[in-house]
Amino acid sequence: MQVSGQQQDAGQIMSKSRELTLTNSLSATLSLSITEKNGSVRNRTISMTSKSFPEGVEKRFIKFLNPADVRGTAMLIFDNKNSADEMWIYLPALKKTRRIVSSEKGKSFMSSEFSNADMSSPSLSDFTNKHIGSSGKDNQWVIESIPVSQDKAAEYGYSRKITWFSMDKCQVNKMEFYNFDNELFKIIEIKSVHPLPEGKYLIQEMTASNVLTGRKSAISFTNIYDNPKIDDSVFTVQNLER
Repeated sequence: MQVSGQQQDAGQIMSKSRELTLTNSLSATLSLSITEKNGSVRNRTISMTSKSFPEGVEKRFIKFLNPADVRGTAMLIFDNKNSADEMWIYLPALKKTRRIVSSEKGKSFMSSEFSNADMSSPSLSDFTNKHIGSSGKDNQWVIESIPVSQDKAAEYGYSRKITWFSMDKCQVNKMEFYNFDNELFKIIEIKSVHPLPEGKYLIQEMTASNVLTGRKSAISFTNIYDNPKIDDSVFTVQNLER
């Protein structure tokens, strides 16, 4: 439902929001906590390095530091603007690197409520985007994203997503994910952001709640360094096994 003749194109808003999260280079420490329905908690400590490349590509190198059972596990992500993202994972127990295929995008990221796809920005061409409901009011854009095909829906693991953006800063505030029975199954909420130069930002703290299972995961960033000098060789498959 269109509610305002002054609305920006939904796809342009999605594109602008993505651009605002791309930095020249960045390094940080991530804390990932996974809370089960019974209240038990598992914690992971991760290092992340990212760098922007031509054609709107952001490359990310992620390595698990703790606990011992996941230490050394590493991921390499090529977050492509106009084509499918590319991902690889190194599993130290197997001493083996393998590519994460597209059908695994919707799978869990290291047993958390975040998916592999949540660790990157989906290609805009994979979705049809439109304003819905109260979009354009109360400083919020509300945009529904529907995968362009059943294959794409199967890849991402949901039938549709609704995203709330602040109109003034074009920052993501919340995302709701619906399964193939059109049930709300997951909510990601942005709790805080870390401001970067030129109006850009890093999501500093976010939670993912599975409303069907009661599980919850949270990611928070510390030790954030903006624009460090990072050699391109960091973002290679060979580096995963080092």
